[in-house]
Amino acid sequence: MTGRRILAWGVHAYTALGLLLAAGAVILIVQGGAGDLRHALLLLLVAGVVDCTDGWLARRVGVSEVLPQLDGRRLDDIIDFHTYVSIPLLLLWRAGIPEGAWAWLLLAPLLASAYGFAQVEAKTRDGFFRGFPSYWNVVAFYLFFLVPPSWLSGIILSGFAVLVFVPSPYLHPSKGGGWSALTVTLGTAWALLVLAILLGLARPEGMWVWVSMAFPAYYLAVSWFGIRRR
Repeated sequence: MTGRRILAWGVHAYTALGLLLAAGAVILIVQGGAGDLRHALLLLLVAGVVDCTDGWLARRVGVSEVLPQLDGRRLDDIIDFHTYVSIPLLLLWRAGIPEGAWAWLLLAPLLASAYGFAQVEAKTRDGFFRGFPSYWNVVAFYLFFLVPPSWLSGIILSGFAVLVFVPSPYLHPSKGGGWSALTVTLGTAWALLVLAILLGLARPEGMWVWVSMAFPAYYLAVSWFGIRRR
């Protein structure tokens, strides 16, 4: 086995690490304590970092050329559906967000994201996501820490679920055209701040959660208004 093939298998193993992180998050969610749910969000954050970096590694190594028999993108999609969709929604259900009669609305993002992931043209030719890209891990983080009323949580979940079906472009962090460098920089700062919040290092916690919303606000603003003005 050549050195390049070893590197290619190493990239696939790195991608598969996201599945192990997903399994760990599920175990913590099933245990169900408040601290366990926080740690589950931490594992989902790390899984997101893996997802944001494995594609770059795959292109550097030329994985698709070295190991054409294994589709890394399909593996990535399988893992992403768990770490971005099913597990964050399971966490919200376990946390009782939203609670009572509103809880059934968690099915809306689940079904909408199944449609989003199954689209043949889930991305535009110039590298943007088509429709809201199912960042339910981010939605779960803010609903978990801010705990809005159940009716408001239900509206937020339903609203973003509808946006999955609206074929408008959304930024891809590493393929955002003129916004790539800024998006990656701000996204990295956001991830570090979220990490500090989850580890209990950012105090007062509530204030920093609100501060961290600056990046999602930037992302949505550029996606909804900036891209359309290209």
